[in-house]
Amino acid sequence: AGGGSSGPRGSAAEDGGPPAPERVLFPPTFSVSEIKNKQRRHFMFLRWKQQQRKEKLAAKKKRRKEREALGDKAPPKAIPKTIENQREYDETIVDPNDEEVAFDEATDEFAPYFNRQTVPKILITTSDRPRGRTVRFCEQLSTVIPNSHVYYRRGLALKRIIPQCIARDFTDLMVINEDRKIPNGLVISHLPDGPTAHFRMSSVRLRKEIKRRGKEPTEHIPEVILNNFTTRLGHSVGRMFASLFPHDPQFIGRQVATFHNQRDYIFFRFHRYIFKSEKKVGIQELGPRFTLKLRSLQKGTFDSKFGEYEWIHKRREMDTSRRKFHL
Repeated sequence: AGGGSSGPRGSAAEDGGPPAPERVLFPPTFSVSEIKNKQRRHFMFLRWKQQQRKEKLAAKKKRRKEREALGDKAPPKAIPKTIENQREYDETIVDPNDEEVAFDEATDEFAPYFNRQTVPKILITTSDRPRGRTVRFCEQLSTVIPNSHVYYRRGLALKRIIPQCIARDFTDLMVINEDRKIPNGLVISHLPDGPTAHFRMSSVRLRKEIKRRGKEPTEHIPEVILNNFTTRLGHSVGRMFASLFPHDPQFIGRQVATFHNQRDYIFFRFHRYIFKSEKKVGIQELGPRFTLKLRSLQKGTFDSKFGEYEWIHKRREMDTSRRKFHL
C-alpha cells in the first residue's frame, strides 16, 4: 500500500559485519493520496513525515561535523531566505547619521518630551458604554504605563474631551474602541498639537488568559524597547510610543515594555527579567498582550472630518506585494 521495501539488509551480515539498521525506503514516486484506506493513508503519512524529519536531522548533524572538522576554513553559514530579508527597497528608510532626520526630530511635536521639558501624563478612555473585557483591558494597560489615568466617556465626543485634557496638562489621549465586546481599535492623540494615530487592534490577551504568567506588575517604571521602526513613518510611530513613558535613556529596570514591529504588525509584550544567577537570566510575561496595525497617521489632534492625514493605509494600493513594508 505504498510502503515500499525495507532495502537490502543481508549484505552486511554476509560480510561478517553487524546487520544494518532497518529503515523504511519510500519509492521516489510515493504519493500518500494514492492509498484508498483512510486509516492506512494517515498511518503512512505520519511514517513518511517521521522519515523526513530523521533525514533532515541527519543532514544537519553531518554539516555540523564537517564544519567542526574544517574549523576556520569552514564556509560561512547560509542565510535563510525570509520575507524580512527579501524586503523591497524603501527610499524612506532612515540613516542614523542623516542630518535632515536629526533636524526633524529636534523640531517635531515630540521634541519637548525627548528634551525632558514635559513629563508624560496619559488619559485612557474607551468608546461609549464599554463592556467588561474592554474595561479590564484599560485597567491593566494603566498598570503598564506610568502616570496614566482611566476615565470613561459617558457619551462625550472626543472633540470635547481633548480641550479638557489639554487644560488638565495631559500629554496624550488613548482611546480603546471595541466591537462585539472585544477591543478592536486604538487611537493615540499626542497633545496639544498632535499627531494622531489610529491602529487596528487584535489578539488581545488579558493577564488571566496568559499561561505561566508572573505575579502582578509593580509600580516601578518599565524599560521601553522599540524594534524595527526603520522608516520615516516608523520613526514617527516609535517616537509616539516612547512618549507614553517617562524618558530616561540610561534607565535599566526589571520590567520591560516591548513594541516589536514585524511586517508592519506591532506586537506588544510586557515582561519581567528573572535573574537566576550572575550569568543566567530568564523572562516572565506579565501581560496584557496585543497586536497593532497602523491604519492612519493624522496631523494635529483627532478630527475625523476635516483632519489632514500624513499617511493612510490603502489596502488595494499598498498591499500588492508581501515584501513591501511601510514601518
